[in-house]
Amino acid sequence: MSNQSMKSKQSSRKLWGLIALLMLTFGFHQCSQPATDQSADEQQLFIGDDIALAQTEYGKVKGFILRDIYQFRGIPYGDNTAGENRFMPPKAPKAWEEILPAVWWGNTAPQMMEGRYGNAYASFVDHWNYDDVSEDCLKLNIWTPAIDKAKRPVLVWLHGGGYTNGNGIEQDGYDGENLSRKGNIVFVSINHRLGPMGFSDFSGIGGDAFKYSGNAGVLDMIFALEWVSRNIENFGGDPANVTIMGQSGGGAKVCNLMASPKAQGLVHKAVPLSGSTIQSIDPSYSRLLGEYILKEAGLKAEEITKLQQMPWLDYIQLANAAARKCAAENPGEGRRGGFGPVADGEILPAGKYFADAYGPGSSIPMMICTTFHEWNMSRTNASMENMTMDELKDQLSKLGGWFGGFGEKAPAIVEAYAKAFPDKKPVELMALITSNRKGVIETCNAKANQPAEIYLAWFGWEPPLFDGRMRAFHCLDISFWFNNTDLMLTHSGGGKRPRELSGKMSDALLNFMKTGNPNGGALPQWPAYTVEHGETMILNDVSEVKNDPDREARAAL
Repeated sequence: MSNQSMKSKQSSRKLWGLIALLMLTFGFHQCSQPATDQSADEQQLFIGDDIALAQTEYGKVKGFILRDIYQFRGIPYGDNTAGENRFMPPKAPKAWEEILPAVWWGNTAPQMMEGRYGNAYASFVDHWNYDDVSEDCLKLNIWTPAIDKAKRPVLVWLHGGGYTNGNGIEQDGYDGENLSRKGNIVFVSINHRLGPMGFSDFSGIGGDAFKYSGNAGVLDMIFALEWVSRNIENFGGDPANVTIMGQSGGGAKVCNLMASPKAQGLVHKAVPLSGSTIQSIDPSYSRLLGEYILKEAGLKAEEITKLQQMPWLDYIQLANAAARKCAAENPGEGRRGGFGPVADGEILPAGKYFADAYGPGSSIPMMICTTFHEWNMSRTNASMENMTMDELKDQLSKLGGWFGGFGEKAPAIVEAYAKAFPDKKPVELMALITSNRKGVIETCNAKANQPAEIYLAWFGWEPPLFDGRMRAFHCLDISFWFNNTDLMLTHSGGGKRPRELSGKMSDALLNFMKTGNPNGGALPQWPAYTVEHGETMILNDVSEVKNDPDREARAAL
């Protein structure tokens, strides 16, 4: 059957439905939100010699059609980053003459995989998707309703995991099928270099050849956006309407790209979730860390290329050991282990992002969201539900690790949050305090210096799982934005209740992608954020707008 006749046949059908057993055998997920016109009796999957063919600048690719959505997995946008390409800016992939089968995910970027599934409950809730890990990881995935010239809005998804872990299909909630179908948009997700492979700064040691080594991971993302700009029309997308969206570390990546002079013109709208940033690592520290890595390896500056020949796992372990020593001997100088984007003044600006009212990012509207209980700690510890206010104050005064301790300020902070949220019990106040909105408000206030509008949300919906102790945790809102609550069941529980909120949130996202404004759907009127009022859309079964509801509580921080 020809590609044209297949599309005609497809368009005459409504191929929603549950995945067939055959498709499960081949590793496809059930990823359609239930619909009234759903039918599981029609053929769901189409793959063949003349089906789902598309042209890229490097050669043709062949995907498949699943429930009327074309999927292409693991398309190369850059060359293998191993060997002499390690630490270097990305290079174009080698062109191919035969049709490339783009039917499975690209390799996960090198990262520490040991113990990834060690926590049974975490594995159950997030059931991470990890495939082969290698330096040949510059690959992207595409979901699109058609291979035509319709110029649909494009969303590029940047995965979470800080700057050190994750991949573009890490959770089932990252799947782009449902949003592509619902909004008639093109969904793209990418893999890029992470951790020491993407952010080892040897610019102070290796000369011009290693000038950009500290931002190789950022350059990968920009390279992927350039690929989208040149190629996405061949997949039915509009290169002049690209929204970048990411969560956690991916949210920070969104901010990096908004602020990068090198990404201007490639990004038109931005959506950071549960993660943002307004500055990069100071190069004085990143270069110092580079020196520690070389010392840990026992190499001289002129031997730096030997680091490119080490097995990637050996290098990551060596670099992480160097980072621990560097942090211990230079306390207060680094952040998050020291591996992340560098404020080199060229790829990323020195100082605070968005400081120039008409500089990088000034024309890019932003929709930004965090969750109420990002770092809720009681999911698998029921005893915490009975915590007293005195116990809360004591724990917050001593809390270490990621959060740091609040010391003698803890009692005043607790009292301020208890006043702002009088209906919350101590364990809920603990989650609100450790998940406070200080960072997201700083980002909004910095971006408010520029003319493009900001829309701020706070996600408070809580799933009926783990006896109600999950609360509005980190990552929960992703599947709601992407219309995937009936796919990411271990986050939402599934069913009508989360599906209704997901419908409203995904409508808002699609409206924002198309117009730069999330209004027009079933959510209440959503005003743009201002520093004065801090307008915030509270997302829940019943959503409402409030003016900076935790401002006085945050002041106690």
